[in-house]
This record gives sequence, structure tokens and C-alpha cells, in this order.
Amino acid sequence: MDSAQGARARMVDALRRDGRVRSGAVARAMGTVPRHLFLPDSTVETAYADNAVVTKVVDGVALSSASQPSMVAIMLEQLDLHPGQRVLEIGAGTGYNAALMARLVGGAGTVTSVDIDEDIVAAAAEHLAAAGYPDVVLVTGDGALGHPAGAPYDRVVLTVGAADLRPEWIAQLVAGGRLLLPLRVRGSQLSVALDLGVDGLLRSASVRSCAFIRLRGEGAGEEQVVALDDGGWWAEPADPAVALPDRPVMRGALDRPGPETPLGVRLSAADVWDGLGLWLALAEPATFRLLARDGAAGSASAAELVEIGGARATLAVPGAGGFVAIVQDDGGGPARVRCHGDVGAELAARVAGLVEAWAGAERPHSADLRLTVSPRGAPRPVGECVVALPSATVLVEYLRAPVG
Repeated sequence: MDSAQGARARMVDALRRDGRVRSGAVARAMGTVPRHLFLPDSTVETAYADNAVVTKVVDGVALSSASQPSMVAIMLEQLDLHPGQRVLEIGAGTGYNAALMARLVGGAGTVTSVDIDEDIVAAAAEHLAAAGYPDVVLVTGDGALGHPAGAPYDRVVLTVGAADLRPEWIAQLVAGGRLLLPLRVRGSQLSVALDLGVDGLLRSASVRSCAFIRLRGEGAGEEQVVALDDGGWWAEPADPAVALPDRPVMRGALDRPGPETPLGVRLSAADVWDGLGLWLALAEPATFRLLARDGAAGSASAAELVEIGGARATLAVPGAGGFVAIVQDDGGGPARVRCHGDVGAELAARVAGLVEAWAGAERPHSADLRLTVSPRGAPRPVGECVVALPSATVLVEYLRAPVG
């Protein structure tokens, strides 16, 4: 067994142990397709490590990458591909995911992959040919529009983050087909497998946490992160339709910490970005994530934020004259709700109550969600928490407990 085969086998074994790969079909596909041929500038060890590999950067911004193998496996399991199916992929990347899907649908099926950049498409074509998958159809175009020439599709999958459910993707899906995409819902990116019903609604078959480079082009959506100063403090609103207070007020409040309310929980990065973060944002649409980057990440003011991939972040809710933030010490101990600026105790008590409700519901995360999507023109879903997107509305429900 050569080094690439051995590395590939070890990768699949690890993914099976971790529960990312559950089916024999996905295990065989990932154990067969040579990922290192899709990353020719990387070592074999890098190609088969469980890490994302950035493949295109412009002006310091990552525009394309090879997704982390564990995330690839999760989404392939969510996609539930079968021989003979027709698949549309938005976001060609290196071509690796398209090759895996081509392996799963077999010779009777088809895979069409669209990317907005011609150089990415050209490189993917070279990789696919080298790996033995030249029949994947590659298209240079705006993925927001899908690819109507090849429709209808049994599966439509995005490997880029989306802030909307484009009507084009749904229109190009067969009745009973599945749309899988990293969908931004109140600041959390969720890998959602949505099945199209005869009533025109899409209902989630599974939901998982994820983090993908954003879709570009017509469906890019609004920029979410707002700089509070030049030193590395940022705010990321959960709902772009809800305006944050004036930036000078927010930045000034950061330097004016006030009373604290203790909480009975300790938070992880996943809690801030997924579990509690989404729970809080669904109940309080004005919720934002407070981020400390660059120089600010090493400052004393950032010490009580949660470490997330080299930056630091926490959850906060604005009020008149400031905000309340959830903080905790690096050395241990439970989190606290802390007032900043001129906010009163009522808002702090409200946020503390929401945290306690989340903990009482056994700390639900993305896998505990059920989403019902009503595209434009379909009946609007009815429920306690309906999130408006540009082209659809989404009913978000917790399988174990409602949002408080």
C-alpha cells in the first residue's frame, strides 16, 4: 500500500470512529477517490488530514477551499445519494466533492458543478481528469442561478454559505428532491438537508453545524461584520435587518463594565457560535457576537471572551446606552452576564433567563433543530419563531423545547 492509500484508509477509519461516516457507500467513496490529486500543491499528509485547505485567496480574503473531510462526510451522509441520481453542486472548489458524488451516483447518474470563477473551474477540471472522473459537467457561472440547462435535479447541494434560499435552486429540484446547503440563520451557519414536499414547503431531514466560505455573486447577501474601532473589535449582528446602536456608543460601553449576574454554565466555542448563540438570537433578534481580532484578541479586555480559532468572541444583546455580554474566565468557573455602559438590570435578567432556559433544555445545538421553509408564494409557516429571508420564511423549532 502506497503512502496515499494508507493515509486515505486512515482518514476513513478515523471518520468512521467519530461517526462522521456512517454508510458503506460513503466509506467506499471516500476510501477510493484520491483527495491528494485535488490538492496538488499539498503534501499527502496535508491532503488527508482532517482540516480545510484554503486554495484561493484574493486581497487577504479566502475565496475557495477544500472542505474539511469530516464536514464532507457529514454532508454526503445528509445528501443520501443513490445510483442514477442527477446532482447539481454550487461551488466546484477543487472538484473533490464532485468526484465523491460521481462515485456515489455511478455511471447512470450525473453530477454538474458550478463555480463563479473560471480559474477554479479550470483547475477542478484538471483534478477530475487526473483522478479519473472526467464526466463531471463543470460550468462557469453564478451559482445563485443554478444551472437550468441540466434541470431537473434529484439533489441540489451548496458547498458555500448562503444567506437565502434562492427560488432558482428550488425550481430546479424534482418533487421530493433534496436541497442541502449551509444556511445562515440568525448568525449561525447550519448544514440543512431540506426535502421538497408536494405542498411546496421544504422540511428538514437533518441539521448540522458548519462553517463555509460565503457564496459570491448575485446571492452573496449583506456583509455581516461591523468594525467597532481600528483596534480589532467587531460586532456581528445575528439579524442583518436589525441595526446595532451607534458604533461609538458600543465601543465606549466596552470600556465601562458594570454589574454581573452569575450563570450556572460554562461555554465552549460551539456554544457561542451554534447552541446558545442561536437560542439567544431566535429569542432576541438584536443579539450580536462581539469579536476580538488581531491586536484586540490579546488585550486584557478580551480575556473573558471564548477562544475561537485564534480570535475571541462572545454573545451580547444591546440596550439603551450599551449592551450586556456573556463572559467567563479562562481559568475556569461559570459564565456571567455583565452589563456594559448604561444598560439596566432588566436586560441582564432577561438574558440570564434565556441562558438558564437553554441549559434547562439540555443545551440544544443544531442537530436538535427542525426547519420548515416556505418559499416565496407558498403558504407561510405558522409558529413561535419564524425567520424572514429575502426569498423565503423559515420556521425554526427545537425538537426538545421551544425558545423561551
